Amino acid sequence: MGEAIKLDRTDLDAAGGVLTIRHTKFDKFRELPLHPSTIDALADYGRVRDRACPHPSTPSLLVSIVGTRLIYKNVHHTWLDLVRQAGLRPRSPRCGPRIHDLRHRFAITTLLGWYQGGADIPARLPQLSTYLGHVDPGSTYWYLHGAPELLSLAAQRLETHQEASR
Repeated sequence: MGEAIKLDRTDLDAAGGVLTIRHTKFDKFRELPLHPSTIDALADYGRVRDRACPHPSTPSLLVSIVGTRLIYKNVHHTWLDLVRQAGLRPRSPRCGPRIHDLRHRFAITTLLGWYQGGADIPARLPQLSTYLGHVDPGSTYWYLHGAPELLSLAAQRLETHQEASR
């Protein structure tokens, strides 16, 4: 969420389909290719934003209703409201749906698609790590543990490999 809050309008290249993330951990930057549906959604947001706030006080891509850069605490509060409205319930008092869980789900969904498509996972994992802004795949593994559907596909691939080796 912190990276999204820091985005400026100039960080989005809608024509090129790329979002530039600047000043991340370790003061690095990365360019993320975006799906056309994401570009369309951001363009729709931009039109609504510009009508609602034609003269914002910030170059921020995402703005508050008064045209200022978003504040983490307020975004978190809005997230909690949306979670309640959607009827999502925490698994335990200490483990509720978190906005950061969206990153986990993105990582798992990406890996599932690669497994289902027969991709070379070890070769592709550095791409996922870079997309997520991780220094190396070791940091990404924390996002991938304990997903039953992912473990099932990995086990199937291992079995297929072992059968082919016999």
